[in-house]
Amino acid sequence: MIHNHVYKKYKKQAIALRKEGETYSEILAKIPVAKSTISLWLQEVYLARKQKQRLTAKKIAARLSGGLARKNQRMKLVQDITNVSRKEIGKISDRELWLIGIALYWAEGSKSKEYNPSMGIVFTNSDYQMIQIFLRWLKVCCGVKDNELGYEIYIHESCREKIQQVIGFWSSKLNIQENSLQKIRYKKNKINTKRKNVGDLYNGCLRVTVVASSTLNRRVVGWIDGIMGTLK
Repeated sequence: MIHNHVYKKYKKQAIALRKEGETYSEILAKIPVAKSTISLWLQEVYLARKQKQRLTAKKIAARLSGGLARKNQRMKLVQDITNVSRKEIGKISDRELWLIGIALYWAEGSKSKEYNPSMGIVFTNSDYQMIQIFLRWLKVCCGVKDNELGYEIYIHESCREKIQQVIGFWSSKLNIQENSLQKIRYKKNKINTKRKNVGDLYNGCLRVTVVASSTLNRRVVGWIDGIMGTLK
């Protein structure tokens, strides 16, 4: 139980601190009483505009600090999960690479059809890592040679001025000569775009083709059918 003179002393201190613009939490850290008591003491304390601004600034700072802490916590959680998941993959065998490549082509490649049985291998994507895996699949699993590969860049016409930068991007990411990337196809811009990869993040799409590959395309269709057959 707080003695009356101590009670009055604490109340006076609390009011003074509040008028200096301190928050309830800051006052409670200095005065050992219940929060309900502080609230009772301070409910009629008038705050000048400057004091209110200070309190508002503290609240904003606290929210930002809390938001940053939560963001950092989420980022650490994501990184921890990613690190564990990466280790779960282990070493990929040639057969596993073969199946991965079939799945990639199934999703993103042009397949041989009855109405176009001579369709060759054509794979288009904006994700350079996906194309890295696809090229490895072609070479390791399908025996495709470098001189059998063709490349075309598809990019919006508003990016004509940065085309050398784009060529450099694909050349460095895929370890291919820039003179192999001189075939450019410009697309008309859409006024309203929901793409996130804009500005420096946008490097168009790369189209990979394999010469005289209609037979390989038919084999890929057969592999896809084989996968489906095993899952039925």
